[in-house]
Amino acid sequence: MLAGLLYLGSGVGLAIVMVWRKSAQSAAAANPEPLTVQDLPWFSGAIVAGGIIGPALLMYGLTSTPGSSASLLLNLEGVLTAVLAWFVFRENFDRRIFWGMVCIVAGSLLLSWEQAPESGGALGICAIVGACLCWALDNNLTRKVSASDPYQIAGIKGLVAGVVNISLALMVGAQLPSAETLAPAMIVGFLGYGLSLVLFVLALRHLGTARTGAYFSSAPFVGATLSLMILGETPGLLFLLGFAAMAIGLWLHLTEQHAHTHTHEPMTHAHSHVHDEHHRHVHEFEWDGTEPHSHEHHHPKITHKHPHFPDIHHRHEHA
Repeated sequence: MLAGLLYLGSGVGLAIVMVWRKSAQSAAAANPEPLTVQDLPWFSGAIVAGGIIGPALLMYGLTSTPGSSASLLLNLEGVLTAVLAWFVFRENFDRRIFWGMVCIVAGSLLLSWEQAPESGGALGICAIVGACLCWALDNNLTRKVSASDPYQIAGIKGLVAGVVNISLALMVGAQLPSAETLAPAMIVGFLGYGLSLVLFVLALRHLGTARTGAYFSSAPFVGATLSLMILGETPGLLFLLGFAAMAIGLWLHLTEQHAHTHTHEPMTHAHSHVHDEHHRHVHEFEWDGTEPHSHEHHHPKITHKHPHFPDIHHRHEHA
């Protein structure tokens, strides 16, 4: 029920944002590209894996696994996201990115370990690991549609996952909570699930899956830092060690310089863009010079060299 309310809050909140954005948008402004028929298989898989199966496995796992152990196991999402991206979806990585990922995850583990983990049942542990695998698959499938409107992606996912999870909860005997609980849960869902996923999709578009997953793994550290600031607590040794490991990992990622001669194969797609070196196309419609703008456009075959990430334009093979 809680998972459903969080997702539903994100879907309803983003739907309101989309209506407001549409009404406030000038007639000359370009609309973000909506999801297409070609996106549906990837997007449907992401919703089923990350919005339905994943939360169900997590809730089941938490019934027999202490929260302290679960918090450690949830660090596997970033690891599994990167593993799937690198070895199944063939996203490029090098030693610097690999070791940066190791440091970020190590920092997150050190931070979580401060909760003195207890042992839990094997079935519950497997369920939580399965949930992490579902979310890792969700992240990689969502990358496939990340050129489309992130508000639409996050909004639809929230509405579908919310309705399904609430329906499952009602089927097993749960009841809707009072308004005093329902409203805050949906607000938290809008902020923590809805807007968070919008930003996550934008990161997938520009950084690729593994790097986005790595940065997302820093969330426990950000949360712990805010708690120290708000509650005035004194950081312990594990927090300081985790901070150092995560800082090293982020430094390795942020100072990456990945540049080599690469070839862009011909491609036609649609997304918000400016006329940079990858967008030297002509327009088949009257254009007033507004940038960024969005429309379907064609990329001819081009070979060049410059620093880049595995974004939506750089999904090439590496020798």
